[in-house]
Amino acid sequence: MQYGMIIDLERCVGCHACTIACKAEWEVPVEFYRNWVFRMGPSLVGNEMTSTYYPGLCNHCTEPVCVPECPADPVDMTFTNFKTGETTTMEVAATWKDPFDGTVQIDKDRCIGCGACVDACPYNARYINPALVDDASEDGKADKCTYCKPRVEAGFDPACVQTCITNARIFGDLDDPNSEVAKYVTKGARGIEPKGGQLGPNSRYYGKKKDMTLLFNSHTPELADLAQVRRRAMLASMVKPAMKKIKNLGLLGIVGALMAKELLEQEDRNKAEPLS
Repeated sequence: MQYGMIIDLERCVGCHACTIACKAEWEVPVEFYRNWVFRMGPSLVGNEMTSTYYPGLCNHCTEPVCVPECPADPVDMTFTNFKTGETTTMEVAATWKDPFDGTVQIDKDRCIGCGACVDACPYNARYINPALVDDASEDGKADKCTYCKPRVEAGFDPACVQTCITNARIFGDLDDPNSEVAKYVTKGARGIEPKGGQLGPNSRYYGKKKDMTLLFNSHTPELADLAQVRRRAMLASMVKPAMKKIKNLGLLGIVGALMAKELLEQEDRNKAEPLS
């Protein structure tokens, strides 16, 4: 099984009902989003003028680049197929690809808030949620679209799909040839692959040729520099625990904390510059 979502650009009217439903369902902070709708155009594509929308979300990729970048200590986790009851155990970090439904999920309890998965995702589909603060991370935890896994396992559609007023979002099992999503793929629905990688995005788009051209020309991202992602994640995983300890050491602790903070901020600045 591989859950996926089709977004029919011919039906989307850009009403943002999906984004509002998502925020309400998952209490997403105002300044962040699990899914989004961007307006594109009017633009000239070939000899035709066109405009459309880019409704985006986590792609729950077949080969998710975010998963192997998580530096959290791996543990054995048992997964259950909610339809058949079958179980399997595998070693995972704080983010993984579910072996039964193909969704990519996050363990908020074990996430250390380093931002490695956020930086690795070329689609900007992840963010650090500042509301998710605990002893493991004072800055929050990684968050993103889950394809509304709890809702789906309870027999409901994802909140964005249920709320879409034009049925532009279609959810289902891409591996089932009789499903509506699989039929859309047969008709030509496709995901946005990043430049420099083949991730197999399972959130896919269908529409007129000119609209699809506008979408893919405007929003095909670059694959992240994974060497830089790993360097920052390693630094964050070392610095953040150290900062907690040295804050209790008086003046020395304050100085140490400021130095550690400067290291992380320097890494943020370096993200915008090529590695030497």
